[in-house]
Amino acid sequence: MLFLSAVGALSGLTIILATALVLAHRKLYVYADPRIDVVEEMLPHANCGACGYPGCRPFAEALTSGEAQPGKCTVSSPEEREEIASFLGVDVGAVDKQVARLACAGGTNVARNHARYHGEQSCRAAARVAGGGKGCFWGFLGLGDCAVVCDFDAIHMNAQNLPMVDEDKCTACGDCVEVCPKDLFSLHKQSHRLWVACKSQEAGDEILEDCEVACTACGRCEMDAPRGLITMKKNLPVVDYSRPHDTRSPIERCPTGAIVWIDPEAGPLKGPAAKKIIRKGTLRDAPT
Repeated sequence: MLFLSAVGALSGLTIILATALVLAHRKLYVYADPRIDVVEEMLPHANCGACGYPGCRPFAEALTSGEAQPGKCTVSSPEEREEIASFLGVDVGAVDKQVARLACAGGTNVARNHARYHGEQSCRAAARVAGGGKGCFWGFLGLGDCAVVCDFDAIHMNAQNLPMVDEDKCTACGDCVEVCPKDLFSLHKQSHRLWVACKSQEAGDEILEDCEVACTACGRCEMDAPRGLITMKKNLPVVDYSRPHDTRSPIERCPTGAIVWIDPEAGPLKGPAAKKIIRKGTLRDAPT
């Protein structure tokens, strides 16, 4: 009898637990839209985060729920974004593409070294050794960590060891921003054509002994820009992109070309007052 009672108790407990699980499943069940799998398959599987979501799967979920628009995927081609929009029956959405921009133009032909770094060929490693040896403490070190981490082949080092960003390939994933030990990369809307290509916080022409294209904090760009567009902070011009900034007036009198206009076809353009740089070879190191 005792055995049968135990069996009966266990059976009853099993029925109770099974019933509880069934009720919990019904109450907690989350419907998964079958379109999510289809949309995810249509995405590039880059998982770069440029869309603002941690990966293609979360982005596919946001697309199917109407929280996001296909246009936010900067890796997909226009045709692929149109295909996703057509499948979901939504608008593609106009998104101002973001790209990585470098706040330095100090290649080996215009910037000097105070010391030669020998060691692991990495900007991060070099920066730990007295800042990397470059005359301008804020300048790019030229060892190409950004090009190495770019999974989209959007960054290449030029002949002067300066990284060049291919804006067509750039997805604004932010890897170059994170890896640069000098914090010279940042993500900007492609429509931001007025650009300060320098991060030196020194004032005066003395900085030109170390870098011929450095900002000297002369303030001419601030004076020539529409009121409030440019403000000098820590001896550098800062552009307020929330204001209308479709003007080249700030670059016209810049003596070094530290502030430029980024043309979609021609690339960075300097103003007529900027000193012309024709040197292609390496600038001689500063005397020690």
